[in-house]
Amino acid sequence: MNESITLRFEFVELIPEELAERTLYISMFYSTVAHKCCCGCGREVVTPLSPTDWNLMYDGVAVSLSPSVGNWNFPCRSHYWVQRSTVHWAEQWSDERIATGRAYDRWAKDGYFTGRTTHHQQSQPMPDEAAVRTKLHGGLWTRLSKLWPRTRG
Repeated sequence: MNESITLRFEFVELIPEELAERTLYISMFYSTVAHKCCCGCGREVVTPLSPTDWNLMYDGVAVSLSPSVGNWNFPCRSHYWVQRSTVHWAEQWSDERIATGRAYDRWAKDGYFTGRTTHHQQSQPMPDEAAVRTKLHGGLWTRLSKLWPRTRG
């Protein structure tokens, strides 16, 4: 999967029932991008557009999706970036890294919707699963407890 692939794109209101190969269907109305997996397996990939999912960039000529598309539930397990309408293949992830990435995404989404944090930035390193659990279950209480240290009586 090192072949460079250029994708077409169409802005549509509704995603068509039959997706053409190498075409991104972009519905701004439904904040969704759909396409067939770029590896050629034929599976349909849906990327919701939101502050906690994917971002779409359109410069009038080409489109980009961020972050990368990781098809971890597909038999192909393809992983790629769509940058300026071109597919750039990315490294395969281990099951452990996939689990950590999913935990991080849950943490970031939870933080975004509860107002605790903003969506993760790509420049920030992905925390390990233990760090994600700590942020999910003890972050606020831990920070508050540091403000009022316990004294022994």
